[in-house]
Order: sequence, then C-alpha cells, then structure tokens
Amino acid sequence: MKPVIESAEVADRLRMIEAWIESLMHKKFMPGMSVGVLYDRELVWARGFGLADVESRIPATPQTIYRIASITKTFTATAIMQLRDRGLLQLDDPVCRHLAWFRFHNRFPEAPEITLRHLITHTSGLPRESPFPYWNDFKFPTREVMIESLNGQENAFPSETRWKYSNLALSIAGEVVAAVSGQPYHEYIHEHILEPLGMESTSVFLPEGHRSRLAVGYGQRRADGSRHIMPFSDLRGLAPAGNISSTVEDLARFISFQFSDGQAGGAQVLKESTLREMHRVQWLAPDWKSGRGLGFRIRRDEGRVLCGHGGSVSGYRSQILFAPEEKVGVVCLVNADDADAGTYADRIMRWMAPTIVRAVSPPPEIKKVNPAWERYVGKYRNQWSDTQIMLAGGELVMFDPSDEDLFAGMARLEPVEGHVFRMVGEEGLMSIGEKVVFEMGEDGKPLRVRIGATYVYPVSSWMDEIKEI
Repeated sequence: MKPVIESAEVADRLRMIEAWIESLMHKKFMPGMSVGVLYDRELVWARGFGLADVESRIPATPQTIYRIASITKTFTATAIMQLRDRGLLQLDDPVCRHLAWFRFHNRFPEAPEITLRHLITHTSGLPRESPFPYWNDFKFPTREVMIESLNGQENAFPSETRWKYSNLALSIAGEVVAAVSGQPYHEYIHEHILEPLGMESTSVFLPEGHRSRLAVGYGQRRADGSRHIMPFSDLRGLAPAGNISSTVEDLARFISFQFSDGQAGGAQVLKESTLREMHRVQWLAPDWKSGRGLGFRIRRDEGRVLCGHGGSVSGYRSQILFAPEEKVGVVCLVNADDADAGTYADRIMRWMAPTIVRAVSPPPEIKKVNPAWERYVGKYRNQWSDTQIMLAGGELVMFDPSDEDLFAGMARLEPVEGHVFRMVGEEGLMSIGEKVVFEMGEDGKPLRVRIGATYVYPVSSWMDEIKEI
C-alpha cells in the first residue's frame, strides 16, 4: 500500500475486500481474478485471486494479461480525440469525409449524416455488428471483408435519435484513425497512447512474448462444476472495438492518465481540456441517470459521478471505473464468461472511494472570522426577493431565506478588495462567479449591495423607501 493513503481505515477496508473476493470466488467457483484500486497517480493496492491457468496451477497476479474486450473502445476514442487536438479532424465531420467507402443502405435519408461523434457515442444508428455470426463461430472478418460487407448493411435507426451499442461503429472509428493518421490502427495506438503511458504489457494484437502471461479464458460453469476453455478470439477487422489485451497495472496507468494534465512519458498525449471533455455527457439516457461521454459510459452512483467501460469477449470479463472528482479508480479483470466484473468494480468503488477520500483529506481548517465583516450582516431586499447575509463557519455567506432547499442556494463571499467580494458556490447559482459590491454610507453601514448588475437594499432602507411611496 502506498503511503499516500496509509491509514488504518483504508487497510482494514482492503482486508475486508480481500476476504469478500476470496469468498465470492469460492462460492461461484471462479478460476481467476485480478483487481486494483488507485488514487490519483498511484496504484495503491493490487492483487490476484485464484488461477490464471487452472490446469497448470498458475496463479492470477496484477501482472497477468487478460483480454479486455470493449474497454478497447476507450482507446479508439482517445485516438480520435488526439487527431482532433492536432487539427486533423473534427468530431462533427461526416464519416464519409475521411472514408470514401463509407456507404450502406440508408433507411433514413432525411436523418443527419453520420459523424465521428456519432460513432464514438453509439448514436450513429448503425447495426451492432458486421453481418457475420462471429460470436457463434469465432470467425471474425478481416478489415477488408468488414469494409466490403458494409455496403450490404442497413442502419437500424436514424442518427441522433437513439443510443444503440455498435461494435461496427467503433471499428469504423478505428478505420478513421488509420486513414487520417496514415498508420495502421494498431501501430497508431501503440506509438501514440500505449508507449507514452508506459503500458508495456498492453497490445492490440497479442505478441508471442505476451502469450505465456495471458490468463486462460474459461466458459460458463457447467452443472458438474467444470468449465470449457474458450477459443482465443482475435477480432481482426473488429479490433478497434474490442481486441486489446492488458493487465491491472497497465490499466491503472490508463486511469491515472484520466486524472492528469494530459501529459505522459514526456509527451502531451491529450490536451487537459480534451480529457475533461471526454468525461462529460454527450448523450443523456432518457432516465437522466446515465449517458455517454466520448468513449466512456458516465453515470451517477450514490452521488458520485463515475466514468468507465466494461468488456466481454469469450472467456473474459473486464471493467474499469473511475471517479474524476475524487481521483479514485478500480480495475477488475476475470477469466470466466459468467463473472460480473462490472458489479464487483461497482461495489469496490462504493466501499473504497469514501474511505480513500477521508484518508487523504486534510483536517478541517479552522477559519477565523474577519471582524470587519460584521458590518455586512443583515437582510437585504428588492422587489424580486430577499437576500440574507450572515457569518457562518468563519465565512461570509449569502442566501435567499425563503428557499425551500436553503443550503443548495447558498453562496460564499470571497474577499477581492475593500468592500468588494466574489460569489463562490455550486454550479447552478444564477450569479455565481460575479462580484458582490457593498456600497457604504458615511455611517459605515451598507447603503445597498450590487450583485452582478442588480441591487438589493438593507431591509430598513427598503421599508423607508416604501413609506415614502
């Protein structure tokens, strides 16, 4: 465990999680699992459980390589964003601007042209797969066959109307990366993402030198307790949608990068603003509880915004999950078809994120009240509303005392100079970030307060004005 979160509470919680995983694996007869928890730029805990290879009795470790399947899509989206940062494409470019062969039977010619943004947010309306039963026979098409067969496919929905998961769409996004960069997709990913991030055990097409560390992929547990070894799935032409193999340690580097300023390995891999853009919702689900960023799924869980992606390919289940605000991340990789890596990662995040935040949070600062601020305290009013200004917790605060949710609309007043303050608080407050100016009278008391461009008056002054009218 790293010193950054070396606390009794964190250590206790991790031991409990270890016991939980061991029990879970025993109860479900799972072969192997590798898990990691990170804070900011550090992998603070990582362990392997069970066996990467049951027949050879090889234990699972944080260095064990697993097929991470659709987590690959986050790397494809990152490549698209890199090329956008370099000015070589725009997210709202029509796909056909970069791929002349991008043609299919369009059932909805009145719909907007399919763009790169549609591809990486799953809003293109394209079918889920290239037209082959490769999830049954594991015979994946080459990229040439995938491209040729597109002409005979039709879209399921108009673009921008429904969210529809599509391996085909992300495979086409990978073709855009290759066409715009002038490099084969796998070479581009290695040179521009994996190498700068130091992900030495990660590959698009598994090299021979990595095969001895690859966990054996197992099928679902049968009635007699046994499991089939599943065939290795090389997705070939669908590689940009799900062909990467990696480890807990390498995926922790990828998640840590999400908390960075966009630099890694001495290179500016992405603009910092682009990283934040990828973590923002681009497509909101109808229930308003989750959505899609650029490459990532985004959702709220117990008040925490989470980004991540799961993966599923024969013999493997995978999940990465991170909380950008708290800089906590989880990696969970399992070599069994009936494992639920997403649920395991969710639970570990719920248990560890608040624990880590408590461990790294500085003790609360004891603020001293500036006695000069007493002169501003009181109730103010205009024809629209009341405003209360008080001292609370060593700060000058402002709120509408008639609000039903009193604290949601509260703002802090941070001093600028003299009688000038700036309104600070949560997003959603109308005048947030603007100046609050107390215009003082000769008696040293406020005559009125300007909030942005609007005035409020001390209640006594306001009532005097009403009497005159």
